Amino acid sequence: MSVMNANAPQGRTVFAGRRFEVRLVDVAVGDGTSVQRELVVHPGAVVILALTGSNEVVLIRNTRFGVGEELWELPAGTLEPSESPADCAARELCEETGYKAERIEPLAQFYSTPGFCTEQMHVFLARNLTAVGQALEPGEQIRVELVPLKDARAMMLKGEIVDGKTIAVLGLYLLKETDT
Repeated sequence: MSVMNANAPQGRTVFAGRRFEVRLVDVAVGDGTSVQRELVVHPGAVVILALTGSNEVVLIRNTRFGVGEELWELPAGTLEPSESPADCAARELCEETGYKAERIEPLAQFYSTPGFCTEQMHVFLARNLTAVGQALEPGEQIRVELVPLKDARAMMLKGEIVDGKTIAVLGLYLLKETDT
């Protein structure tokens, strides 16, 4: 497997998995020397803020083995080779939540963890939703819940939502909404 990322420094691949690879990279430091760092090279991902006509956020309860918890999250997923972020957003929204959006528009982009990873998150806003049924991948354990936007805000403030991408996207959306 070779993960394509034009901005990723070259180095020696020490692990190549299904979704990402890990490289050892020499990084120049201020005194002219270099240090070796580990770099996770990731193809990028999408995160979708889907809103119903009643201003409810489509949230998922996603079991995350890495932290041993079920987390509140916005739907998201990794880009497939040659897949556009918009196509990935439409696909992931349908697979994870069972909703299809009439309108999906770009909202923002950000790096998830730029200190050691190349993953860029492409954020989309989805509206005019139609229920079509989930199409989960094998092993996914996802429950869908519609949460009023004001309740999702309260959940963030109470620390009930702890997923970074979800906090970032909901926070950005709420800031933009109060700015208009």
